[in-house]
Amino acid sequence: MNIYPNDKVVLFIDGANLYAAARTLGFDIDYRKLRSQFAKQGTLIRAFYYTALMEDQEYSPLRPLVDWLDYNGFTMVTKPAKEFVGHDGRRKVKGNMDIELAVDMMEMAEFMNHAILFSGDGDFRSVIEAVQRKGVRCTVVSSIKTQPPMIADELRRQADQFVELSDLQGMIAREGGRPPQPRRDVPAPDLADGDEDLDDDPLVR
Repeated sequence: MNIYPNDKVVLFIDGANLYAAARTLGFDIDYRKLRSQFAKQGTLIRAFYYTALMEDQEYSPLRPLVDWLDYNGFTMVTKPAKEFVGHDGRRKVKGNMDIELAVDMMEMAEFMNHAILFSGDGDFRSVIEAVQRKGVRCTVVSSIKTQPPMIADELRRQADQFVELSDLQGMIAREGGRPPQPRRDVPAPDLADGDEDLDDDPLVR
């Protein structure tokens, strides 16, 4: 990954998308390592983490992760997730954070010269193009090694640099045991097209 020593870097992490991509690749993210990795390569201005949360539960086993991120250098951007029952009778949880991420990226453009987006969602192509016009270099981290690929082709083409998530595994993967898993086994969604089914987001529990 090309990060120059004088780069002012901001991380934009689409929580559901990154979790699904890493899980499909067979590893879990160690967020302490992730933040440290980018902080030592440039000047890390901010690390945003976006997720929708279920707020009707008295306790979530993953609430400690939300709090840990909040206390350890991440700027948490959250909103209530919406729950409904689909046509197949299954519980669905939706929580699209695209607008929040796009607004923050536009607002941060004057303070950064390198935006790093952890998502494969093609809906972000327009905001990437917009901040590039302001002189910001944009790196997208996702995966083409999953089936289907987690990154939308239009987003990959728009980025100044694409980084394969699996190539970072040795630097940002969690060692030892896995964190708490979803309550039921569901297939990893194809989030490259903007699908935000948060049944696969570890923070929506």
